[in-house]
Amino acid sequence: MAKQIDDIVSLDPAEAYELSGAEVIGNVYSRLIDYDAAAPSKLKPDLAISWKVDADGKTFTFVMRDNARFETGKPATSADAVFSLQRAVMLDKAPAVILNAIGLTKDNVAAAVTAPDAHTVQIKLPKSLAPSFVYFCLTGVSASVVDKETVLSHQQGNDMGLQWLETHWAGTGPYRLVIWRPNEYYAFEANSKYWGPKPATRRIIVRQVKDASTQRLMLERGDVDYARNLDKDQLAALAKNPSIKFDKGIKSAITYLGLNQKNQYLAKPEVVEALKYLVDYDAIANAILGATATVHQSFEPVGFLGAISDQPYKFDPAKAKELLAKVGLAGGFNITMDVRNATPEPEIGQTLQAGFAQGGVKVELVPGDGKQVLTKYRARHHDIFLGEWEPDYPDPHSNAEGFIVNPDNRDNSTMKTPAWRNAWSDPAMMKAVADALVERDDKKRAAMYEKIQRDFMVHAPYVMLFEQVEVAAHRANVHGLTIGVTSEFDRYAGIAKQ
Repeated sequence: MAKQIDDIVSLDPAEAYELSGAEVIGNVYSRLIDYDAAAPSKLKPDLAISWKVDADGKTFTFVMRDNARFETGKPATSADAVFSLQRAVMLDKAPAVILNAIGLTKDNVAAAVTAPDAHTVQIKLPKSLAPSFVYFCLTGVSASVVDKETVLSHQQGNDMGLQWLETHWAGTGPYRLVIWRPNEYYAFEANSKYWGPKPATRRIIVRQVKDASTQRLMLERGDVDYARNLDKDQLAALAKNPSIKFDKGIKSAITYLGLNQKNQYLAKPEVVEALKYLVDYDAIANAILGATATVHQSFEPVGFLGAISDQPYKFDPAKAKELLAKVGLAGGFNITMDVRNATPEPEIGQTLQAGFAQGGVKVELVPGDGKQVLTKYRARHHDIFLGEWEPDYPDPHSNAEGFIVNPDNRDNSTMKTPAWRNAWSDPAMMKAVADALVERDDKKRAAMYEKIQRDFMVHAPYVMLFEQVEVAAHRANVHGLTIGVTSEFDRYAGIAKQ
């Protein structure tokens, strides 16, 4: 498989928070519960064979299967599941925000997550939440179950095995991680201890191939069986080749611009609005993205509870100039935009650059690999960030929290959501998100998220651009890749080669 995987920073489920890393973890680890990739609103068993919530909405109980084993042959028990959840919270890396969202903290996780016996996991939350929200949080990467004994045997100091697990594996998924070499490749082998259906292919190698045209050439020559990051032109050309087929799936990944409120220009609401009118959405979608994306101007993905399809912004330089003139910027200003140097982001960046110029906004594109761009963004050192955001679970709170919730805007905050990264904090919008989180009536909850999105369009310092449609090109003698709504549900176990 040829794919852009240069964004991987770690393969520890308690630390990995990048799209490619999530895909790896989804294939090599199990969680208590999973969701159906074809119907993301439906839960299904994973390590837990049953689950329930008490009437108070606070106490959740999971009964684990007794036939799951780690590579060492040791059974996967409730002690491993409890350790994994507690570990993710205690390490307090980026993915911990998912478990923090259901009320688990460093102070309470030891008492809140317990194992009454070897097959039972009990989670007692500090307050009642919508049960579906809690369950979907537990399908995320940070809830992956690791082998407690193996991980602690590699502990250095008090790191709970973090340094070792960044590049190693200790899970129960259908595949085992053989090796990961950053910016080069990773390799899987079928996990002989896996309790479920055995993977159709024994070994899968995923290579870092940044250039789309190179991916296409390798696919046509038969050097790879799958090409995962082809652009509009590559896909159109391959459609004429009878030896190439395509898998397609709507992804929940949203392409957007993050506008750092530390910048004196971007902190002006009129400038933020003006930039929304300087994007030629349709031109980018048609000329650059083609079948790989659709214009999407709200933060909730299609199919999520309360998602809307409003598109209030169109390319209108005259309107943008009026807005800039209102704040004394009729002559425009200079700004930088960080862009990952992998197709199609440079092409999108150049088109944005040209559109912004029509309003007098002079953009300097700053390219970098995935890790460089993300590291800079996470440190709040950007002006404008062009990138993607993918929810951690198929519940509207995931994106609402990411793009809106920022209770501590100081540089040393521990909750580093996109809202924090862009130094934006709006108490009224955060309250609306909090209210929607505890509403147990789905119809009322959907209406609340609809309003939040429309308020977000007016007030938030982002330009929401597109929703991804993943198109995976493959040789005709290969089939079976599952394309999920989130990266951790891009599953390899069904891939078969004839």
